[in-house]
Amino acid sequence: MTTNGFVLDPRLDHDTVWVCDWPLAAVRLMNDRRYPWLVLVPRRAGLVEPFDLAADDRVRLWREVDHAGALLKKATGCRKVNVGALGNIVSQLHVHVIARSEGDAAWPGPVWGHGTAERFEVAALAQEGERYRALLQPPT
Repeated sequence: MTTNGFVLDPRLDHDTVWVCDWPLAAVRLMNDRRYPWLVLVPRRAGLVEPFDLAADDRVRLWREVDHAGALLKKATGCRKVNVGALGNIVSQLHVHVIARSEGDAAWPGPVWGHGTAERFEVAALAQEGERYRALLQPPT
């Protein structure tokens, strides 16, 4: 996927599915049915850290992250929304927005490194993508 020099890291492309594009970020669904998990990837080339963004894009990114978290919480009724931008394995700037609930596979610990992803079947992944697409209206 290329836009203005932006190329999605192949690992993000492999582990997520595109849901929609917001003004700054591509919104993607993590292919792990254990958690409602979105990944926002700013569509700008060469970004590694949030401070690599122009100031107005930094503000826009966090507005989009906040919006994604609020929509995810409302849709899932989760107890907590985790937000993280680690980048230790995939250095391309991306932000995880994960709905967490007591009793989920990793509760109360972090999702990273906990077990093995449980991938959706192809048809179920397409259906989840459509469900999230309908849910994730862009921020105003």
